[in-house]
Amino acid sequence: MSDQRLSAGDSNLWTFRRIAARRNFVEGAYDSDICLVNWPIIDYFESPVIDVPDADAHIAAARELSRSVLYWLQTEAPRPDGGTGFPGLRLRGDVTGSADGLAQAPYIRESRRIRAEHTIVEQDLSLAVRGDKGAVQHADAVGVGMYRIDLHPSTGGDNYIDVASCPFEIPLGALIPQRVENLLPAGKNIGTTHITNGSHRLHPVEWNVGEVAGALAAFCLAHRVTPRAVRNTPGLLADFQQCLERDGVELRWPDVSGY
Repeated sequence: MSDQRLSAGDSNLWTFRRIAARRNFVEGAYDSDICLVNWPIIDYFESPVIDVPDADAHIAAARELSRSVLYWLQTEAPRPDGGTGFPGLRLRGDVTGSADGLAQAPYIRESRRIRAEHTIVEQDLSLAVRGDKGAVQHADAVGVGMYRIDLHPSTGGDNYIDVASCPFEIPLGALIPQRVENLLPAGKNIGTTHITNGSHRLHPVEWNVGEVAGALAAFCLAHRVTPRAVRNTPGLLADFQQCLERDGVELRWPDVSGY
């Protein structure tokens, strides 16, 4: 059955089956094909798990949700051949390094964020807003990233919202707190909004931010200055950006379009 003959509700299942096909994996690498599942259907959003008295209960409920989805896939998920269920699916704790085959730790999609000298907003990178101009360019760019703005769930009850965006630059100002000195974020806790976190939360951006935070700390120690001074002193900023480029950190995108 072709993708075109599937209903919209079945498309994710067909994608799963296609990805899990043996031809997409190195033969003999494992006894069975392996697929990492990260779908909105297993998003747990009943409660935060940070600074709440019943965090353990909610983490347990999130794990139960993942198990429930696996059971549905094994027993009730519609198959392209008209049948239901993929009984051969199983968890692989020997691969994930956990007792039950689930992830060793929950993925927290949105963290606390600093109140930064520069806050990245939707208008900086939305394709609908920026068009062929591309994302806003930053004089203090310290990296690049690209991902569509995706939010799930929404306050309107939708489990997934997807907004086209432009390849963007990461401004150093998003790593500098407004008030606190000598504190640097090193992941998704930079100066974004709830909306732009959707495009900046991805691992490549987090890794870029972490690498820059470490480089900035070393630069500040070597020059006996603060991170804030580096961002707001043109000469220091230029020197720091040159250090990043020398180490292979990309600061600008070539002429590419958003999607």
